[in-house]
Amino acid sequence: MTFTPSTYNPYDFANRRHIGPSPAEMAEMLQAVGTPSLDALIGETVPPSIRQSTPLDWLPLSEADLLAKMRAVAGKNKVMHSLIGQGYYGTVTPPAIQRNILENPAWYTAYTPYQPEIAQGRLEALLNYQTMVADLTGLPVANASLLDEATAAAEAMAMAERSAKSKAKGFFVDENLHPQTIAVIQTRALPLGIEVIVGATETLEPEKVFGAIFQYPGTYGEITDFTGVIERLHGAKALAILATDLLALTMIKEPGAMGADIAVGSSQRFGVPMGYGGPHAAFLSCRDDLKRAMPGRIVGVSIDARGNKAYRLSLQTREQHIRREKATSNVCTAQALLAVMASMYAVFHGPMGLRAIAERVHFNTVRLAKALRVAGAEVSPKAFFDTITVEVGVGQAGILAAARAEGVNLRKIGTDRVGISCDETTTEDVLHRVLRAFGIHTAPPHRADLGFPETMLRETDYLTHPVFHMNRAESEMMRYMRRLSDRDLALDRAMIPLGSCTMKLNAAAEMMPITWPEFGSLHPFAPMDQALGYKEAIDDLSEKLCQITGYDAFSMQPNSGAQGEYAGLLTIQAYHRSRGDDQRDVCLIPVSAHGTNPASAQMAGMQVVVVGSMPNGDVDIEDFRAKADAAGDRLAACMITYPSTHGVFEETVREICKITHDHGGQVYLDGANMNALVGLVKPGEIGSDVSHLNLHKTFAIPHGGGGPGMGPIGVKAHLAPFLPGHPETGGDEGPVSAAPYGSASILLISWAYCLMMGGEGLTQATRVAILNANYIASRLKSEYPVLFMGNRGRVAHECILDTRVFADCGVTVDDIAKRLIDNGFHAPTMSWPVAGTLMVEPTESETKAEIDRLILAFLAIRAEIRAVEAGEIAAEDSPLRHAPHTVNDLVAEWDRKYSREQGCFPPGSFRVDKYWPPIGRVDNVYGDRNLVCICPPVESYAQAAE
Repeated sequence: MTFTPSTYNPYDFANRRHIGPSPAEMAEMLQAVGTPSLDALIGETVPPSIRQSTPLDWLPLSEADLLAKMRAVAGKNKVMHSLIGQGYYGTVTPPAIQRNILENPAWYTAYTPYQPEIAQGRLEALLNYQTMVADLTGLPVANASLLDEATAAAEAMAMAERSAKSKAKGFFVDENLHPQTIAVIQTRALPLGIEVIVGATETLEPEKVFGAIFQYPGTYGEITDFTGVIERLHGAKALAILATDLLALTMIKEPGAMGADIAVGSSQRFGVPMGYGGPHAAFLSCRDDLKRAMPGRIVGVSIDARGNKAYRLSLQTREQHIRREKATSNVCTAQALLAVMASMYAVFHGPMGLRAIAERVHFNTVRLAKALRVAGAEVSPKAFFDTITVEVGVGQAGILAAARAEGVNLRKIGTDRVGISCDETTTEDVLHRVLRAFGIHTAPPHRADLGFPETMLRETDYLTHPVFHMNRAESEMMRYMRRLSDRDLALDRAMIPLGSCTMKLNAAAEMMPITWPEFGSLHPFAPMDQALGYKEAIDDLSEKLCQITGYDAFSMQPNSGAQGEYAGLLTIQAYHRSRGDDQRDVCLIPVSAHGTNPASAQMAGMQVVVVGSMPNGDVDIEDFRAKADAAGDRLAACMITYPSTHGVFEETVREICKITHDHGGQVYLDGANMNALVGLVKPGEIGSDVSHLNLHKTFAIPHGGGGPGMGPIGVKAHLAPFLPGHPETGGDEGPVSAAPYGSASILLISWAYCLMMGGEGLTQATRVAILNANYIASRLKSEYPVLFMGNRGRVAHECILDTRVFADCGVTVDDIAKRLIDNGFHAPTMSWPVAGTLMVEPTESETKAEIDRLILAFLAIRAEIRAVEAGEIAAEDSPLRHAPHTVNDLVAEWDRKYSREQGCFPPGSFRVDKYWPPIGRVDNVYGDRNLVCICPPVESYAQAAE
């Protein structure tokens, strides 16, 4: 017998770990699809005229090799003790939260809670977050997070403009705001025609503004009582916004006590690492009468089918998809995972723990200020919480260098001042090192007085709900976090076949480096020579993304897909202005486009002109041509999604690009569906000028229950000079996010994904994603009409199942979506882009067994619909209408017209490991009519149980 060595490579990450179907399973699937090979299927799906000619050519790394490379790159970052402040602070992530939330796929692989019945755990955690923010800011309504403090401030400005009774066009910005916040506000205001007035508080003229924003405490440390200023603003019918700090608010007077209308800020210092800029959860809270103008998501309390308390997203759910260019915000991705971490930090410490941490931070700062003053230094301000500013004159460079020699980063302010911000990680040793940098070798005083007037002390209670007073033994905390995660359905339990969302594998090896201190502990404004590891990672990721897309340059700044759209359109507008084409303000957007597209165009100051679709779902090319002709030299851009939102590779994409260019416009190609293009088609080679890439879709960053996300933009060379700039790194254009590289730490996930997959692996992933979608369409099309297909009867990486045909017998798309929960699945994307349909995207990571389980579930549901159609059971009596079924349903008295077995254990569901939703179907109308967005008192649960 001749020995034959194995050709099997267990370290082939792409084909053995990331891509689900085995070669043998692919052969079976291709047979069902009716095509002889994967190459043949791709040839039938992707138009040959747009296929790229050169393959992606870098070689893959094994998981072990990747982690070794990451360790080497991490070692090029120099971790100093940061006292820079400016909105970013050292913090201690409790290990229980790091392990059980941040590093737990039950939390980080979940999707935005649009199906509330299978998201009660993270909805409760986000309700805790809202309660925490509302309590600490003293304002009754808070949202479930925004992207970062600077964009939250910009959102608050737009909210104030919509809500203020003043007709003034100006918006006042306190010069003591963090510089990055001022810059983002200016960026956002320009296309909206808002006049931003930056100045000292005493120069404010209330009658000239619709609103004003102040930093509290100020960027240089000042604590100011804004009560009088706010009264003056209210007298002029303008609104007041405070950008504030949650830890400081445990000690100092809260914004609500001063009469503020809106409060914004970052919850980063509540246990979330700095990560060279993010991701971090911003917050926004407001007066009750402003809640319907609030951007982002609000978690509310409703009831389920049995009258039990149930959490859901309220009011703003997918507002931008419904209202399109009339939307008040394009916010789509938030920072849910980081908001959960911050809320758990508050639960972990409770009000007494938070106050103790705040006092320690404050008194360390007071001791430092005293020691500096005793040594003759001029220290300001007189009233401060954690930040002081020292006049150092011509000695600035020397002191900054001496501090770095001590392993400490201080803040450079102007040419003659140094800023120092203490935080939770500031130790006695750090205080000594700071003083030595100033040439002071005596110890700081051990006792400290209050560093601000007693009149500024907080007088009201906060975090009074029992959840913030639970036994904080780690065993209890661990069990609480586990109970919440058990209520949810995430990728660690089952496939999440959401169309347009690309819920693929988030591999453990890709996730591990983000919690290493060499990456997590860097301040975003640390000197560049201390972040050489980040530079290497970001540069190489940019280079690979350029090769993948055919673009010439990337900006990594946008920290969500919607931010990427907005940044791309601003880049186009800046390009037109540079050529004297200021009149170009028309943006053509197909009716099938993502809802964030028209909302982003409106925010960029463009006039949206909607282009119709053909019966097969393609862009109506003649309507497009006619509207481009009508726009003439006003045409700024078109926004298209490719493959289309309908899940089809349209044949006319090059023609659309040519028409736009012939009229002097630029082509924005939405990268949401890039998972159907990588390795097959380069957007930059088929005529588009700019795209954003959803790294939280195609490039493996997990969705985190509704964020984080990253949406970097790629551009052709002529647009590169107009990419977003930043006060810390330069550039002619304004920033769109608080940090120069957005949520920089999670860029590492996408870089790791590209490194382990290799160019060939990424291409194969795309091919298998298309195979999986076509397999589903082929298996289900006889029972569920597939709404749109390409000219050769193929779909791209997703397909739309038309469930509107069942409306005649009373079965709704809601019924099917909720029944899939009983089968152990998250429903596909419901009623978008076409109302009454389900858009299914399996991704390349799902195995044939899991896809077959989904198909079995759909076929079983179709049989139940057929029973309704035949008159065997009424729709309202069927398991479809009663879905999802809970354990309470199972053990309660059974008076339904179908068996417990059929209701609770339908085909596709696991018997032993069945997922049981914690609640029945949620009453959405009740939740909107009776909005409660903070933790309800415990008595209400008892009342509901009765």
